[in-house]
Amino acid sequence: MKGTIIRLQGGFYDVMTEEKQEIRCRARGNFRNRNISPVVGDDVDIQDQGDGTGYILAVDERSNHLVRPPIANIDQAFLLFSVKEPAFSFHLLDRFLVLIESKQVHPIIVLTKMDLLTESEREKIHEAAALYRSIGYEVIETSTEDGSGIEQIRGSFKEKTSVFAGQTGVGKSSLLNAVAPELELATGKISKSLGRGKHTTRHVTLITLADGLVADTPGFSSLEFPEELEVEEMRWCFPEFVERHDDCKFRGCAHLNEPGCAVKAAVAAGEIASTRYENYVTFMAELNDRQRRY
Repeated sequence: MKGTIIRLQGGFYDVMTEEKQEIRCRARGNFRNRNISPVVGDDVDIQDQGDGTGYILAVDERSNHLVRPPIANIDQAFLLFSVKEPAFSFHLLDRFLVLIESKQVHPIIVLTKMDLLTESEREKIHEAAALYRSIGYEVIETSTEDGSGIEQIRGSFKEKTSVFAGQTGVGKSSLLNAVAPELELATGKISKSLGRGKHTTRHVTLITLADGLVADTPGFSSLEFPEELEVEEMRWCFPEFVERHDDCKFRGCAHLNEPGCAVKAAVAAGEIASTRYENYVTFMAELNDRQRRY
């Protein structure tokens, strides 16, 4: 039978089959020798024992894999950023976007707490949202107080596997509860069985929500760039840079000190936001420093 791992618990893998049956499985004994470590989100072949238990026989090739949180085959990531309390951060958003782009996961930017803004603050946030929309990103403005944006998020779950990412205090739990009021109860039950609080960063569970699968423990435990992300790959994580890359004088242009750089010319002309380019330069320096150290 085919299925998807939705939970890891006490050495067992809970697998949801294509027939929506949940079967508790063990992995084959030779997985460890073959360096195979199944994670939540993996599509697997299982042998059903007929009593609610089974064995994982094989793990399908992954489309992507996040380490923190450990989850595979993610279709989209909702990047939650509050516009106030805590304040919106271009730097943090761009860092999250690079993390997601480097894993070939579709990002959706969600701005929370829109109801807290004054008129002048709202205008600035609308400008920021327009900037990212012009790059090609989907941006959803939300408020759990007046319900704005909630239906748009709920409609985005269908037939997708989603994960939520965001810093503490941006309103992840409030937003999920607004999308699905029953989620709080479901999350509480899962948390108790997993010993949440003691192992929060080590467990991920996928739950069915609005005809899709959503990670019940949203967020990343680390904002460091993945070890496999090379310096040369950073420029491919900025879509507006990719659009202009072929116009650079040199094919391998890093968009830093090279002459005839189309990206730097676009920044000077106001066609690429200076905040985006400045964050790119900072991220490149970070990766270069890491490469020198290791």
